[in-house]
Amino acid sequence: MDSQKDALQRIIATLANKNEELQNFIETLNHTLGRVQVNSTQVVSDLEEEFDTVYSILDEMKESMINTIKQETVRKSHELQNQLTQSTNALESAEELLEFANNALHIADEGEFTKAAKQIKDRVTMAPAFRLTMKPKATDNMTHLMVDFSQERQLLQGLKFLPVPRAPEIVLGDCLVIDNEVTVTWRIPVEDSKIDHYILEYRKTNHEGLPRVKDEQCWEVVDNIKTSEYTLQGLRFDTKFMNFRVRACNKAAAGDYSDPVTLETRAFNFGFDSTSSHLNLKVEDRSVEWDPQGGKGVDSKVKGKENKGSSAHFTNLKNMSRSGTPSPKRTSVTRSPAPRGARDRFTGESYTVLGDTSIESGQHYWEVKPQKDCKSYSVGLAYRNLGKFDQLGKTNTTWCIHVNNWLQNSFAAKHNNKAKNLDVPVPDSIGVYCDFDRGQLSFYNAENKQLLHTFKVRFTQPVVPAFMVWCGGLTLSTGLQIPSAVRSFQKTENGLGGSNSSISQQDPSVACDICFYDKLPSVDSSLMP
Repeated sequence: MDSQKDALQRIIATLANKNEELQNFIETLNHTLGRVQVNSTQVVSDLEEEFDTVYSILDEMKESMINTIKQETVRKSHELQNQLTQSTNALESAEELLEFANNALHIADEGEFTKAAKQIKDRVTMAPAFRLTMKPKATDNMTHLMVDFSQERQLLQGLKFLPVPRAPEIVLGDCLVIDNEVTVTWRIPVEDSKIDHYILEYRKTNHEGLPRVKDEQCWEVVDNIKTSEYTLQGLRFDTKFMNFRVRACNKAAAGDYSDPVTLETRAFNFGFDSTSSHLNLKVEDRSVEWDPQGGKGVDSKVKGKENKGSSAHFTNLKNMSRSGTPSPKRTSVTRSPAPRGARDRFTGESYTVLGDTSIESGQHYWEVKPQKDCKSYSVGLAYRNLGKFDQLGKTNTTWCIHVNNWLQNSFAAKHNNKAKNLDVPVPDSIGVYCDFDRGQLSFYNAENKQLLHTFKVRFTQPVVPAFMVWCGGLTLSTGLQIPSAVRSFQKTENGLGGSNSSISQQDPSVACDICFYDKLPSVDSSLMP
């Protein structure tokens, strides 16, 4: 009976998955069908626009050529008309001279005849008829202004739709997700020398499998890629997966998209839990800042530490250091009562805030960057049952590295009220690596991945990122993969032999070893009670 139920449940799960796939496919078909109509209308509009552009160019050229013919007509007419006028005038002058010469033949007086003959000779020499060219200055030929459209007509008759590049194929085996970078590689099924560039599109999603039409995220575009590979850098992996697709473009058109692929981009994402923070801390999702005015003026009883009686006392912010900044060891603030049913906020001298997500298994990594003028801060892990007066590193349920830039500078690993000074420079940003299953907590210089310190812990319950800050602020970076340099270092480290120094615990349910490795900064046996 049980086996049949299990088999039926598997069938139901298979059917449910198939139904979800079909629903997504139907949505894709409906979306594609709608886009066909939209894109068809668009390409018709584009085609009409292209033809209108050609018509406009032809009309402009036609008008220009007609104007040229008109100008040539005017020029030739003007030349011929001038020549006609000159010739007409010359003819009239010649006819008059001819008549005068004929009359001179009948002059009987020799002296008058000689005089007339001389006049005729002089007038003939200066006559316009003998000075004019008898060749027209312009011809009636206009064929030099004819246009031969045979080649253009042949080109127009051969006009076809543009050749579109074929869809690329993403080579899934060559794609790489590492160090918050994604490298996508693709190929063209058929060699195409006319491809000019590629367009890569990607989006984040929490759905495995083929991309959904209706998704929370929009496609982001990377254009003008000249090679068949592209690497997206500096990503924050705040979703479980990313979808990718690519298309090829020639000088005129873009081809179809490749089949989309989905790559896994899991990482540890969390923020600060503002409901747990001390009232003197101003908390946003991924930043926390010391606020000396937080909770000021709110009357509230502050309990003493759990193991030091129940007498109540009130304090204010009048205890100031010589720099005008309240001392973390002397100052406590009032707080408003925590809402019923919620975890009490940290109070007293515990300027603490926890992360909002627990770690129960696996390997995780995040980074913390302090403000440059931050006077004191701690970064580490804690169990959620941390008391509201407890300070990081001072209990057997917290592990941290602590930086103090107030009065005396110090950089130390702290656990169970014991500290080991770290003989390395304080980095600008700290990387935190937790391997819950192996019981390992390591701190790194986030820039060069230098190991700062390692705790070896047998965790007996889920842990949560924990932070303390005083007179300054911290910025949190999550959604980070474990850097390859850290992974490589952890593999090497886990293969080394080392001297383990056991530390007894106040709580017998907690077991912890703090170990050190040769030539690596760490906590040594001075932390033993």
